[in-house]
Amino acid sequence: MGNPSSASTDSQEPQVISCSDAATTAKSDDRSPPYKPNVMRFLEGVGISTPIAENYSSEDFYSDLLCNHLKVGTVRRGHVTCFTTVKPTITNALGGLHGGAVAAIAERVAIATARTVVGEDKDIFLGELAMSYLSSATIDAELIVDGSVVKSGRNLTVIEVGFRMRKTGKLFYSSRATIYNAPISKL
Repeated sequence: MGNPSSASTDSQEPQVISCSDAATTAKSDDRSPPYKPNVMRFLEGVGISTPIAENYSSEDFYSDLLCNHLKVGTVRRGHVTCFTTVKPTITNALGGLHGGAVAAIAERVAIATARTVVGEDKDIFLGELAMSYLSSATIDAELIVDGSVVKSGRNLTVIEVGFRMRKTGKLFYSSRATIYNAPISKL
């Protein structure tokens, strides 16, 4: 057994690939790890090097995009129901609802649900969001997004959000959000 401190500097260490590397032509490097070409193909396949169109670089564009896909069903104390249909603009490379879109929708529904039990005299903000991606909702799938209060106290509110297929009731995504309640600061 060799001394760990005398280990060779030629050992294979993971290399960090930055986004700027992905946007440039890959150079042949004798020390390139064997997985680098596969990673580069994946990143290019999901559009890492594609320039952002001018109309997509407006402030909070993502919220505008999601709001076009989310429709309010019912609102009552401790519960909010919304509907969404999976469209190509919010899908991933495999044709399923993008995980980021799922999380963003869950966040909006959780905050709206918390607002049904937290008074207007308090600011609310997302402290934690846990997601479970149980299945993939494909293009044109109609989903019911239900937000329910699990617990609400003086300083925090816990919300559960479920995404179910409208026709079958099958659960696709599940989320639990912790929303912090804070008195509005008066500066």
